[in-house]
Amino acid sequence: MEVFLPIAQVFINPIEILLLSAIVGVLSGLFGVGGGFLMTPFLIFMGIPPAYAVANEANNILATSVSGSTTHYLKNTLDYKMGLMIVIGGAIGTTLGIYTFTYFKGIGKIDTVISLAYMYILAIIGTLMLVESLGEIDKAKKNVVERKKLHVHYWIHGLPFRMRFPKSKLYESIFTPIIIGLFVGFIAAIMGIGGAFILVPAMIYIIKMPTRLVPGTSLFVTIFVSVIVTFLHSINYGSIDLMLVLLLVVGSIVGVQVGQKLGEQINSSGLKALLAILLLVVGIAIAYDTFFANEISNQITKNPDTELNFFSKFIEEFSEDMPFFYGLFSIMFAVILGIGAAFIRRFLSNLRKKYLIKAAK
Repeated sequence: MEVFLPIAQVFINPIEILLLSAIVGVLSGLFGVGGGFLMTPFLIFMGIPPAYAVANEANNILATSVSGSTTHYLKNTLDYKMGLMIVIGGAIGTTLGIYTFTYFKGIGKIDTVISLAYMYILAIIGTLMLVESLGEIDKAKKNVVERKKLHVHYWIHGLPFRMRFPKSKLYESIFTPIIIGLFVGFIAAIMGIGGAFILVPAMIYIIKMPTRLVPGTSLFVTIFVSVIVTFLHSINYGSIDLMLVLLLVVGSIVGVQVGQKLGEQINSSGLKALLAILLLVVGIAIAYDTFFANEISNQITKNPDTELNFFSKFIEEFSEDMPFFYGLFSIMFAVILGIGAAFIRRFLSNLRKKYLIKAAK
């Protein structure tokens, strides 16, 4: 069974989309990353044009980030004060990144820049995290107790204007999260993703936030980045397809709830090792796609003459006639689904606890 996307003008298999988005959702909930660096390549491999894949996955990331961060907020595992500081830097970095993106696109080098950015950043971060996490796991198995300093200081920790972050129990310069946010925003704008896969290790290794607060805070920051990307794509390119977004969001939201449950049962060292391996695998896949599988992009087939049903016609006309309101609707659609999913999960969890208590009696 195939479904026609009225905006992207291609046929897709909805079952494949739901399964893939669910798997990526699990990873998003488990690691606190948006998942765009995984799902966007998958969508492209399935025949969706890159511009549409990036835009619609950004909208999907928004929904899963809202769902995940709401759940973390309800569980009191989100440092919104630290998150807001990172968002400030992220907004500045995103602006600089967009100007840089426009420059390289103008000289015809943007594809090369994006591929190199993915490969190098994923390889460096993944390798460093893997080495450290494997070392921690090995020491734990051998019962080796290593005395560490309470605080390891880098130059970034010596910056002025310190602020207390009670939730994370940190006394840090406001410039530390802002600079990290600036870098993440810049890279995110160049690579067309939420940037959480960079932000998570930065919060762990540079800011030194408690691991339990990292996923929720990362998802909180990703919300703002995703809103900007979604809105700009809808206004400038009309590339948001609500039919595709619905499939992505449903699969991802289910997956992200499962991922958060799994994350509660995995120790921090194992979590870091899994994330490191994931980053390395994605980097290798992107390198292969860039240098050895370019012919995939030439297999995309559009179907402009396909007869549309009522819902598809409505989406197409809404996008063309009112792009501004269509963009706002896309954002609100993702936000409402994300919040709703988080509260449904909380309701079911409370219901399950009540049932277990009654059964114990």
